[in-house]
Amino acid sequence: MSKVLLVTGGSRGIGAEVCSLAAAQGWRVAVNYRNDEVAATGVVAGIKEAGGEAVAIKANVAVADDVVRLFAETEKALGPVDGLVNCAGILRRSSAFVDISDERWAEMIGTNLMGTVLCAREAARSMLNRGGGVIVNLSSMASVFGAAGEAVDYAASKGAVDVLTIGLSREFAKFGIRVNAVRPGVIDTEMQTSSGDGQRAAKLAPSVPMQRAGRAAEVAEAIIWLLSDKASYVAGAILAVSGGR
Repeated sequence: MSKVLLVTGGSRGIGAEVCSLAAAQGWRVAVNYRNDEVAATGVVAGIKEAGGEAVAIKANVAVADDVVRLFAETEKALGPVDGLVNCAGILRRSSAFVDISDERWAEMIGTNLMGTVLCAREAARSMLNRGGGVIVNLSSMASVFGAAGEAVDYAASKGAVDVLTIGLSREFAKFGIRVNAVRPGVIDTEMQTSSGDGQRAAKLAPSVPMQRAGRAAEVAEAIIWLLSDKASYVAGAILAVSGGR
């Protein structure tokens, strides 16, 4: 029987690409979304049309009860989770540090960090009982550069994801659970428009050694590799997919 993959934030961008690519490689996929049901059901429809198996499940990863329900509904529909990809995340309009509100900080940490924590915890509980599994977290090159003057809150949330990835990988490796992260650079997805600048990816492209923005599919390929048995000795890695930036 094929394995079960849960992808948070699976309705758009990198998450949607991961869902489609994983399904093409035989995973049964739970496509999590928070608001955009139309996009999520579209991803599911595409997977089914290609002969795969998938379901769309609405849940806010920043809410503990939602996360418990998300895993329960995934198991009911497809089976216990063998792989988790924590793609759900938010980016807000560019802002100076001193102008970032307490509410925005709470939302950013709640979704990007605590959402990853809650989902990883629920996955780990299941995987420990079943003898193993794989978790891939989505970080960002912002955790390296700091996003000064734009999104320090976003960068901080992703820096915490990096540390979480390392800690979990060392705690769970002996139980057969591999935990890694992918750190995308400038990727041309709709999330870039959340900064308030729809041309942000194009503007930053010249700063990338490869002289272009990346594609969501290129990040998805790295995630799928980390999920696969080809990465069987990889744990605690934070893989940059950034065009050399």
